[in-house]
Amino acid sequence: MENAIKDWRGRAYVPGPVPADRTRMFWLAWAAMAAISPLQYGYAALLAQQAAGLTLLAVWIACQAAGALPALHLVRHGRLSVRAALFGGAALSGLGLFTAALTTPGLIAGSAGLVAFVGYALLGGLGAGLVYGVCGEVVSSWYPERPAARVGLITGAFGYGAVPLLVWAGIAPGATSAAFLVAAVVAVAVIGAAARHLRLPPALWWPEDVDPRTHALDAARLRVTPDAARQFLLPQALRTRTLPALALILTCAGAVSVFDVIVVASTGSWAAVALLVALNGTSRSLAMRYSELFGRRRVLAAVLGALALGQILLAAAALDAAPPATGPLSAAVPAGLATEGVVAPGTGWTGSGVLLWLGVIAAGVGGGAFYPLLASLVREFFGVERAGDIHAVVYSAKALAGVGAVALALLALTTPATALLVATTLAALPALATPRLRIPGLPTTIPV
Repeated sequence: MENAIKDWRGRAYVPGPVPADRTRMFWLAWAAMAAISPLQYGYAALLAQQAAGLTLLAVWIACQAAGALPALHLVRHGRLSVRAALFGGAALSGLGLFTAALTTPGLIAGSAGLVAFVGYALLGGLGAGLVYGVCGEVVSSWYPERPAARVGLITGAFGYGAVPLLVWAGIAPGATSAAFLVAAVVAVAVIGAAARHLRLPPALWWPEDVDPRTHALDAARLRVTPDAARQFLLPQALRTRTLPALALILTCAGAVSVFDVIVVASTGSWAAVALLVALNGTSRSLAMRYSELFGRRRVLAAVLGALALGQILLAAAALDAAPPATGPLSAAVPAGLATEGVVAPGTGWTGSGVLLWLGVIAAGVGGGAFYPLLASLVREFFGVERAGDIHAVVYSAKALAGVGAVALALLALTTPATALLVATTLAALPALATPRLRIPGLPTTIPV
């Protein structure tokens, strides 16, 4: 390409001026990601406490994870504009939240169940996938010198964006439907605003105020976050052992992360749920900062270790807690929620005690940070030119994570401690395997 320059690895760059609205695009993407958070974390905490609600959540997760891959493919190849993708995401996400406002687990049957399945699970999931995939692509493209840190910030918003809704539901338990309705209006407005302003940069764009060749030779950066051996195509990445390993890590950790929101919500302590979700989002940006100091794999292993520790502490809290006198959790849940049918019958433990709060903190710290870390490892292992497509394949494993989360939640309806111990294993095994990940394409005799 004319005016392109290459670094020592052969990667091409086209330096150009930084647009005046780059910062505004970042914050609009951040706001759009926060706007779709109630679809996952709000629903998991407030409406996924029975088998029917869990099934809808699993389908939503599958559609959200699967929707990112075709959206990125179409946007990258110019067949779908960023504006059209985000306007579609705004409409579908708003529809999903509106449907959630009309849904309670006790009423998910017959025609109401079909409406919830189509409106929330299918269309709402696809809309969230559009927003998640396109916003991540736009931000990483406009910040090529530090894509991992910037994407970590906007995925953090996807984590903690549901906190206001959870706080509202905790303060006014009877206003759950109203909270989802307001979230629907906010989502349509915010994502619609993002659609009007977000766009992709020219191909191979690089900010002209940063010398790409000097950046590529930065020894301090390469020592902690080395570059890929070469730029992998998607078919080449699929033939490596590393890509399936990353997908398996996301499947295990993603299942535990969603399950934690459900099981902590079943205690009736909505302050604990809000803290869990807030830490889930905040830890994502913090993990990216620490990974630039200590390396992605080390921080990922620590994050997964914290997630496993959280399961042990929550299991201990469940074993230590006395079951409620009435059997179900109606006595432990704020007044109004039990009548709305959001209480998981037979869970048998209440949200109190130091162990619960310690478990929430550990699980919150580890429950979301692995997402941006895995995305940055995709760039580190396979290069940046096809990182969006390759990461979309890894992220699609979240569909399996949704199934795992539902299986754990169903087990927790009767034996929460057992389900949490199973979740401990799911988080601990990837934590032990993460340090063994290696950059594909390098001789195995060279330490990496």
